[in-house]
Amino acid sequence: MVRLIETMYHKKKNVVQATVVRYADDFVVISHSLDIIKQCKTAISEWLKPVGLEIKPEKTRICHTLKPIEYDGKTEEPGFDFLGFNIRQYPVGKHKSGKTGGMASRLIEHKTLSKPSNKAVKAHTEVIKGVIKQHKTAPQSALISKLNPIIKGWSNYYSAVVSTETFNKLDHKVWLMLRAWTVSRCGRANLHEKLRNYFRHETVKLSNGRKRHESWLFQTKDGYQLWKHNWIPIVRHTLIRPDATPYDGNWTYWATRKGQAIDTPNKVAKLLKKQKGRCTWCGQFFTPSDLLEVDHIHPRSQGGKDEYKNLQLLHRHTRDDKTALDEERLLYS
Repeated sequence: MVRLIETMYHKKKNVVQATVVRYADDFVVISHSLDIIKQCKTAISEWLKPVGLEIKPEKTRICHTLKPIEYDGKTEEPGFDFLGFNIRQYPVGKHKSGKTGGMASRLIEHKTLSKPSNKAVKAHTEVIKGVIKQHKTAPQSALISKLNPIIKGWSNYYSAVVSTETFNKLDHKVWLMLRAWTVSRCGRANLHEKLRNYFRHETVKLSNGRKRHESWLFQTKDGYQLWKHNWIPIVRHTLIRPDATPYDGNWTYWATRKGQAIDTPNKVAKLLKKQKGRCTWCGQFFTPSDLLEVDHIHPRSQGGKDEYKNLQLLHRHTRDDKTALDEERLLYS
């Protein structure tokens, strides 16, 4: 499909006529021309026919990213959803506007923002609501342990886009749900006092080192607390340098960049930075395709602690060698 569109619409004066972004069976075709988009839709439909597939009409729409358009007798709102994100352009003033670049550079007078889509937010809210409903009579700690991975996972997925406002709204909705959960258990009489049995005022240390005072934090008496969406820091995706390629041999750059990737766990990112992108066992730089393993320098089976000063990042194959050596030392000790 990608090659089909690239073959049909070559660059003209260094301007891309049409671009396809695909993930599994979801794809988006982007072009500056509405006529090209219509032609692409027809071409892709014809291309899919021989394999018995077709474009699903209810999941397919043609729209503009900045302004509403009339298409097939109805008004299409600006922006589109893709993989749970809403991508749309918003009009801005000259101080926030980007530029086209080049000799005849001019203000583009809009800004492209990616946000969590309304559909994704609604689905996430329903999941949380379902969990709270299932735990009407369960201990508070059981409810927290069930909700925390759901909230953390969803927030991490959207932590690289414009999500602050969405996170705050979701936290307010969760607060309302948990207040209703408390009422269903204790009744409305003296509600403020009863809320104090489940909610606390705390100063929370966030993952980026900042401290934040939180009121009405859903927390057990022994300190086990519910995670909030807005505790996840927003970290913008770092673009690859235009001249960089995984085959250029600049392993320092690629190893450092791996630590900045959204899907890289915090523990791995910190160890990459600490080790300056090198495997402590073999001394080689980590490459983009390498499989990495977090290893305990002093094995836990021999009394080693699960703390950063006892952790190191290794290639998976070198960790296997180290594990075998640790077991051999244990055998002969």
